[in-house]
Amino acid sequence: MPVIDGAAGHCTLDLTVTAPDSKPVYGATVKVHIAYGFGGMRKLDLEASTNVDGKVKFTGIPSRVRRPPLEFEISKDQLTGTVTFDPETKCQTTRQIALQVAKPADQ
Repeated sequence: MPVIDGAAGHCTLDLTVTAPDSKPVYGATVKVHIAYGFGGMRKLDLEASTNVDGKVKFTGIPSRVRRPPLEFEISKDQLTGTVTFDPETKCQTTRQIALQVAKPADQ
């Protein structure tokens, strides 16, 4: 399983990404912006891709962040999704998300 370490705390998120048909999504991009520390002065932008089982793990997440919950944005081709995670309420967690087809932007 791919692991990305933010090296800013002891919280972790294990994420499993599936398609609408419940099959694992390989190569989905997962991004998160983390602001933490006094006044949110410290910032982390983490990005990782899922493996063939649709899994990725984020470690080293600080337990206190500015404006929780964190939003993990996931995308692969026309599929998108968002997972929220509040490390202050549950520091070690596992989530699963079924991506949906992205809605076209209004023009």
